Amino acid sequence: MTEFWESSFQDKQAMWGFEPADSAIATVQLFRKNGFKKILIPGFGYGRNANIFTDSGFDVTGIEISETAIDLAKKHYGDHVKVYHGSVSAMPFDHELYDGIFCYALIHLLSAAERIKLIHDCYNQLRPDGYMVFVAISKHDVTYGEGEKLSEDRFLTKHGAKLFFYDSDSIEKEFGHYGLVEAKEVDEPAKNRGNRPSQKFWMIIGKKGEK
Repeated sequence: MTEFWESSFQDKQAMWGFEPADSAIATVQLFRKNGFKKILIPGFGYGRNANIFTDSGFDVTGIEISETAIDLAKKHYGDHVKVYHGSVSAMPFDHELYDGIFCYALIHLLSAAERIKLIHDCYNQLRPDGYMVFVAISKHDVTYGEGEKLSEDRFLTKHGAKLFFYDSDSIEKEFGHYGLVEAKEVDEPAKNRGNRPSQKFWMIIGKKGEK
């Protein structure tokens, strides 16, 4: 996984541009509505989705597996955000409790055991009444079924990524014990932007109950 993302960022640099994902914009609104301040972003990348949180006044901490991506984030956005270098499989990196967690297009790249661990670790790092938002690719995306089938709903793409495609049943199975509040399908981006056609994702929201 480390080599895959390191080479991807080295070759393609800011491969998704600098505009935040629509789901990141929606999550900023959700977190702001609830008066959140301290945010964790596993799968920080080069900061394109983090920047809207910092610009909105949130205190952001990131986790990123690629040193190249971290360097790109510092180059384009400065080094005012604390980013842990490492895999999300090594969570937790600190003993902080966060008001909100935003995890974009990461969880579907993991194995079944890794996905459950990530959900569990994120839930444990939420303060009571905190929200975690995961954005994951849907079985209704046009790419479903492409590439070598590795297991049920998981495929090896031509680019070398292993993708697990979610549906409502797998969301309930994996998130149901972790405060699942809502799961809705969204298009990312909401409107096609030039050569970036929309993909079908799930926006999955969980809330930690009060102690």
